Amino acid sequence: MRLSMWDIQKGKQDYQFEAGGVFYYGIGADLKCDIPWDYLILLSLCPEACLLLFHLEKDTFFFNLACTQTGTAGSDPVLNKVSEFRDAFWRFLRPHTIRGTALGSISLVTRALIENPTLIRWSLLSKAFAGLLALICGNGYIVGINQIYDIGIDKVNKPYLPIAAGDLSVQSAWILVSLFAVAGLFIVGMNFGPFITSLYSLGLFLGTIYSVPPFRMKRFAVVAFLIIATVRGFLLNFGVYYATRAALGLTFEWSSPVAFITTFVTLFALVIAITKDLPDVEGDRKFQISTLATTLGVRNIAFLGSGLLLINYVGSVVAALCMPQAFRSSLMIPVHTVLALSVIFQAWLLERANYTKEAISGYYRFIWNLFYAEYIIFPFI
Repeated sequence: MRLSMWDIQKGKQDYQFEAGGVFYYGIGADLKCDIPWDYLILLSLCPEACLLLFHLEKDTFFFNLACTQTGTAGSDPVLNKVSEFRDAFWRFLRPHTIRGTALGSISLVTRALIENPTLIRWSLLSKAFAGLLALICGNGYIVGINQIYDIGIDKVNKPYLPIAAGDLSVQSAWILVSLFAVAGLFIVGMNFGPFITSLYSLGLFLGTIYSVPPFRMKRFAVVAFLIIATVRGFLLNFGVYYATRAALGLTFEWSSPVAFITTFVTLFALVIAITKDLPDVEGDRKFQISTLATTLGVRNIAFLGSGLLLINYVGSVVAALCMPQAFRSSLMIPVHTVLALSVIFQAWLLERANYTKEAISGYYRFIWNLFYAEYIIFPFI
């Protein structure tokens, strides 16, 4: 990634420190990353005059090293281009969504195998990996197509994304999303039959109309929420569990834990859909994207999101109390109680921070961590 003087000059604070015998002069960075666009620039005063750029997206740091011509004669331009593309490609995939998709699929497959341990065989492993790859392709297509049509908005709200940052061309992005869609459909069609293929196609279709004109359903808050909740909530959980049972030679049948996680994650996906717009209010208003955050205000939406999460956790405790034969109450009740208390504490921290952009970003990352946590504990409840 190339840094201009404009990049360097737009910081707020300056400081110096020494590390490993090298003196660094920091521009626009405190340790809380309380700077525009959440990224940290450090200018090294070493002889090589290297620029270190730490890029922050949610809880993921992207590291790029860009040196001046001094001392870099031995660098390989091909390797540099490969490294730059790899970094841009990874940001293009939106890693936090990949983690959610991967954890969800692994968790549901694990649950299905726990319920039917006598049917486990090694030949299922290749099919499970094929399914996970197809889901990652579908995820990549949906988040990729959104970035292609949101370049202007992303330059304001998410300038670290590769197309908005100029690290990935629109043409390359189109090639990637086309490959994702074709590869995903091919994998699903070859391994999981017509019904799962139709569900997968529905997910791609909903992801398309969410972002692509003239539909661009993301303009309409309620429709946008329903699309996200349907794809990340119902389709993912139902589809993975159905496909796993089919691979085991079983007909589909709801179990209480799977019905629980499908309901829980669908409501949780609604919370993600609502709160994902909290850090993006500035760009959404500029490009006339109607969201609940722009309409009702950041504070009200944060309270709404926290309230829906608490409903989820209270419902989890009630389900464990009312159906002890279906759930492991000794795990489900204390874990969800602790998670509910953590939601209250995080909402208090957000209020205390007066809803700064840094605090809002931290709150949104916290919600995704709760999402991951639920899938991690699910096989054991």
